[in-house]
Amino acid sequence: MGRPASGLILLDKPEGISSHTAVGKIRRLLQMKTVGHTGTLDPMATGLLPICFGRATRAVEFMIDHDKRYLAGLRLGIETDTGDTTGQVLSRSERTATAEEIAAVLSHFQGTQQQIPPMYSAIKQEGQKLYELARKGVTVERTPREITIYHIELVSADEENQNFLIDVSCSKGTYIRVLCEDIGRKLGTKGVMSSLRRTQAGRFSIANAYTLEAMEEMAAAGDYSFALPTDAIFSDLPDAYVKKAGETRIRNGLSPRKYEIEKTAPGPCRVYGPGGFLALGEGLAEGGIRIVKSFFEVPK
Repeated sequence: MGRPASGLILLDKPEGISSHTAVGKIRRLLQMKTVGHTGTLDPMATGLLPICFGRATRAVEFMIDHDKRYLAGLRLGIETDTGDTTGQVLSRSERTATAEEIAAVLSHFQGTQQQIPPMYSAIKQEGQKLYELARKGVTVERTPREITIYHIELVSADEENQNFLIDVSCSKGTYIRVLCEDIGRKLGTKGVMSSLRRTQAGRFSIANAYTLEAMEEMAAAGDYSFALPTDAIFSDLPDAYVKKAGETRIRNGLSPRKYEIEKTAPGPCRVYGPGGFLALGEGLAEGGIRIVKSFFEVPK
């Protein structure tokens, strides 16, 4: 399989590099400039980082709001300035918790709620990122944001060292560090995030992700099968098909006429022509198709 012009890569990001650095590595691997990820993972975090390249980067806007799932390490007994174990310890607590206590408390965090973003975040306030202010010792008031915890469960417990592992399914914009702090507070102690692994983003799973090392080895052998085709991004949508004349209109920036459509589908759909995947479309009630975003390759 030769190097594709566009598509999606499911990267298993290693600990210690930023999402920006990971994208740079994929750029060099594919020898391509147009590459972008669909949701930042902090350097200390590992796991699923979907990366689009080529024309598929036009799909990032549709993936950024995907729900996420994480395995998070929770350490009780300390508070840090960053909300995780990479920060400076601000205070300690002698209060300990049992696995049973934690399991009982977690149920309180399920559902829709308001969460105050941490100072160590990339959110901008008056044009400046919060973490840049935090590094200067500046703390500002942050506006709470609505988030949803769909499921939260205790996976394992090391009560002796007060280290716990929790499984969290949540909406976009949920800060797991803040969740760990809030859990500690609810237990009458302190809490920080000790590790974070993203296991799911939308319908994409870590089970189908590749490490950088694996992809580099495959690419060196001319094997790019780790890259998914662009239409895989919308694999949950029904398919619509247009005739050659309809494909020509789509390639010219127009929607196909009704008689140029072979098969349509109501609502959002993947649009194909004789030349393959063309666009994300919307099937209309009267039988037409509105083109939402095109993804066909443009000749250079």
